[in-house]
Amino acid sequence: MGELDRLMLALDQRGIDRAVMADTATAHLMASGQNLLSRREVPGLELDARENADGIAARIRVARDAHIRQPLHLCFAVLPADGRQRIDLDLVLEEGAKLDIVAHCFFPDAERVEHLMDARVEIGTSARLDYAEAHFHGPHGGVSVVPKATVKVGPRGFYRSDFSLTTGRVGRLDIDYEIEAGEEAVAELTARVFGRGRDSVRIRERLVLAGRGARGLVKSRVALADDATAEIIGIGEGNAEGCRGHIDCMEIVRDRAVASAQPLVKVTHPLAKITHEAAIGSVDHHQLETLMAHGLSPEQAVDLIVGGLLRRGDAPGVVTFKLAPVAAMRSSQ
Repeated sequence: MGELDRLMLALDQRGIDRAVMADTATAHLMASGQNLLSRREVPGLELDARENADGIAARIRVARDAHIRQPLHLCFAVLPADGRQRIDLDLVLEEGAKLDIVAHCFFPDAERVEHLMDARVEIGTSARLDYAEAHFHGPHGGVSVVPKATVKVGPRGFYRSDFSLTTGRVGRLDIDYEIEAGEEAVAELTARVFGRGRDSVRIRERLVLAGRGARGLVKSRVALADDATAEIIGIGEGNAEGCRGHIDCMEIVRDRAVASAQPLVKVTHPLAKITHEAAIGSVDHHQLETLMAHGLSPEQAVDLIVGGLLRRGDAPGVVTFKLAPVAAMRSSQ
C-alpha cells in the first residue's frame, strides 16, 4: 500500500470523507513526512508546494476579493514509527479575500517523530481567515509537535483559529503563536488539548491589539491525566484607543498531573482594556456524584466531564465546571 493510500485510510478511520480530496472544486495539500502526495488549486487560490530536505515548503495566496467557497484541506502525516516533518508555510489573503482551512494531522504509530511548523500569515484589509486544525495521535506519546506562527491581521480583517489535540498521546506539544491585529480587526484563538501519560504541553499565545478598535480573545481548554504537565502562557496587549481583549484559561487535572497558567496583560493606551481569567482544578465531586447517580461509572462520568471541557464551544448547557482560582491551584507546587 502506497503512502497516499495509507493516508486516505487514516482519513477513513477518523470518519473524514475522502471524497473531499477528489472534489475538483476543493483545494487541498497532502503530505506524508518529506513527501508531497497531492495538491490542487482552485480559481482565486494559488498553491505552490515543494519538497525540501526535511519537509514541505508551501506558499498559498488568495486573490483580492476572492471568496473560496469550499475549505482548503491540509493533510499532514508521519505514518511510520520514526520520522521528521517540517512544514514551512507562507499564507497571504489579499484585501477582501475569504478562506476557511481545515487541517488534519496524523501520527498513528509515532514513537520517535518530529512535526514542526513555521507559518507566516498575512490577512489583508477586510479579509477573513478561519483555520481549524485537528490532530490524531496513537497511544505511544512519541511525537514532538512544535508549531510556530506569526499572524498579521489588517484593518477590519478577521482571524479565527481552533487547535484540537484530544485523540491519543502527543508526547511533547509546544505551541508559540504571535498575533497582531490592526484597526477594527478581530482575532480569536482557541486551543483544546488532552495530555495523558507523561505528555508535556506548553502553549504560548501572544495577542497584540495594535490598531484602534481592535478586538481579540485567547482561550485555552486543557485536561491532564496521569503524570502529564502543562504550562499555559496567554499574553494580551492593548496599544490603541478602543481595543478590547480577553485571556481565558481553564484546566482540569487528575491523578498526578500538574498545570500552570500565566495570563499576562499589558496596556499602553488609556482607552484600551484587556481582561483575563484563569482556573485550574480537579473534576467537581458534586457533578461526579450526579452523573454516577444516573448510572455512569466513575470513569465514564469523568470522561464525560473532561469531554465537555474539550468540546468545541465548551458545550454550553451540558456541563458546568467549578474550578479553583489560580492562586489556589496545585501548579504552585
